[in-house]
Amino acid sequence: MLDVGLTGGIGSGKSTVAAALRELGAQVIDADVVAREVVEPGRPTLAAVAERFGAHLIRPDGSLDRAALAAIVFPDPAALADLDRITGPAITARVRELRTALDVQAVSVYDMPLLVERRLWPHEHLSVVVGADTETRVRRLVDRGLDETDARHRIARQATDEQRRAAADVWVDNDGTLEATQRQVGDLWARRLLPFNANLLAGKRSRLQRGVVVEPDPAWPAQAARLAARVADALGDRAVRVEHIGSTSVPDLPAKDAIDLQVGVRRLTDADTPAFVAQLTQRGFVHVPAITEDSPLPRGDDPSRWRKRFYGSMDPCRVANVHVRELGSPGWVFALQFRDWLRADPEARQQYASLKKALAAGAPSADEYTEAKEPWFADAYPRVEGWVGRTGWTDQLGSTAR
Repeated sequence: MLDVGLTGGIGSGKSTVAAALRELGAQVIDADVVAREVVEPGRPTLAAVAERFGAHLIRPDGSLDRAALAAIVFPDPAALADLDRITGPAITARVRELRTALDVQAVSVYDMPLLVERRLWPHEHLSVVVGADTETRVRRLVDRGLDETDARHRIARQATDEQRRAAADVWVDNDGTLEATQRQVGDLWARRLLPFNANLLAGKRSRLQRGVVVEPDPAWPAQAARLAARVADALGDRAVRVEHIGSTSVPDLPAKDAIDLQVGVRRLTDADTPAFVAQLTQRGFVHVPAITEDSPLPRGDDPSRWRKRFYGSMDPCRVANVHVRELGSPGWVFALQFRDWLRADPEARQQYASLKKALAAGAPSADEYTEAKEPWFADAYPRVEGWVGRTGWTDQLGSTAR
């Protein structure tokens, strides 16, 4: 099942997008509905709210006076944080229960206003953010009867557009017409959500068909950061570090449009446990058992020192490779050294860019393109070693050992 987090600031039109997804076939869980459910009369969460904020919030019929509670918490960040601590766990548990009851072949959409503020988006396969200009949002809220000052106050209390964009795999622009928004949602459904869900159900890796090299994309670092956050969230302390490596991690370097991540584990056998495999698989990364090692450097080195585990993303619109390596192993260290060398040496970066473009022009497949680069890596290895020696490079663990 594909899990999608849907969010957007107040007045952005998130409900419009949720309705469009529901019409297309998504199973939508509304966090506001769940939030009301967990504080219904007789629920322990309601008792906890009354204990923290006052029994006067409970009406004679036993229900919560939500307007009175909002008047307390919205102007006071500390009070709002206390409310989140009380209701958050109950909401999370109920959403998990509702999702578990859904058809396993469904696309599950969690309509959650505070997905970014509570940093819940790493739990989702994808995060979809609905955006609109601040003045558009204020106008919509005033049209609904909200005081303009109150509207601006509520907007200011929420995450900024910059924060939301950092978490957004997909940004739905809702400044235009209803039809324009619905077209965006329909395209998202057809091009990404349905194929991603199909790949999850089949355990199918998403791959580039050809070794095409494209110009640097300024969105690559943010995309890598979101993927790294999901991997780290999935693995917990099973992963000691997650790094963005490869060509997309080097500014101004043309590359194949595929993100490479490196996961550091204490022992490679840690990556062979059923829990490790299951956690990455559930987050949309499928194990590729045929790939078990890197090409040794220098040539002739013991291949057993270059072992790894490899996963591929199942997202059809964001090809990504996850290399799991033992911390301090030759493969782990060289991946970081090579990245940092290219970042630091413009001449080396230009040489590598020229090679990549030349090879891509003659490589009919992504695998053949990758294989064709191997001789250049072998020649570059002593240059990287020389740079490491001159600069005193160390990784975050202070290790240069090979």
